[in-house]
Amino acid sequence: MRTRPAARVAQYTALLAYLVFLLLPFLWLLSVAFKPPRELGSLHPTWIPKDPTLANFRQAFDEQPLLHAAFTSLLAASSAAVIAVALATPMAYVMARRRTRLARAASGWVVVSQAFPFVLVIIPLFLVLKKLRLIDSVPGLVTVYVVWSLPFALWMLVGHVRTVPVELEEAAAIDGAGRLRTLVSVTAPLLAPGIVATALFAFVTAWNEFFFALVLLKTPEKQTLPVVLTHFIGAEGAADLGPLAAAAFLATLPSLAVFALIQRRITGGRLAGAVKS
Repeated sequence: MRTRPAARVAQYTALLAYLVFLLLPFLWLLSVAFKPPRELGSLHPTWIPKDPTLANFRQAFDEQPLLHAAFTSLLAASSAAVIAVALATPMAYVMARRRTRLARAASGWVVVSQAFPFVLVIIPLFLVLKKLRLIDSVPGLVTVYVVWSLPFALWMLVGHVRTVPVELEEAAAIDGAGRLRTLVSVTAPLLAPGIVATALFAFVTAWNEFFFALVLLKTPEKQTLPVVLTHFIGAEGAADLGPLAAAAFLATLPSLAVFALIQRRITGGRLAGAVKS
């Protein structure tokens, strides 16, 4: 009994250290975004800007098409998330309800596929998209995002389907509901939080993705926001820190908002799956 308070203190200390580790880069980014050039070149930098300014934000928007790039990222990420979830939901239901060898093999392949590095698949993807004439196009990038996020979406939705009691579907069948009516009226409402959480995860992954967008999109007007952020770095590696930090800070806000929403949806999904008949 005496070790429990000590263990709890150790857990909270480790959690606090992890949160600080995650929060410090964001706070430093925020600090740099509001610093004037004179403070950015100081030999003794401070966390709080002495003379905060919005000039870095104005310069960032003047130098690069951030709004257009953000719209392209939003279009690609939203499309990829919707398509991936639409494809993964029925597949996940079949894999979760039918515990066959094929379903177990498919689940294992889904897990293994997440270990493949980007560099390993970029050349085959590039050749396939070239034959389909989808290079340097947003639809081609969306196709890649769907293929890349589909295994994770499938794996995540399988777990949510398994939390829905089979007895609820059996009870609906006993009451005379058909298969389609059972799925729409019973299973789908319980899966809704999991579907939303999966879609948000897929959205955030596509929003932050850099490598595929860099390789596949060559026209400046079609580039996504993570790629446009690299334009603040010169040919010799010298970065325009103020505008870069300002643009990066703005690009981070949608991800933070989506992750805040994800946390609540995941909790809702767990509670929905815990309902017993």
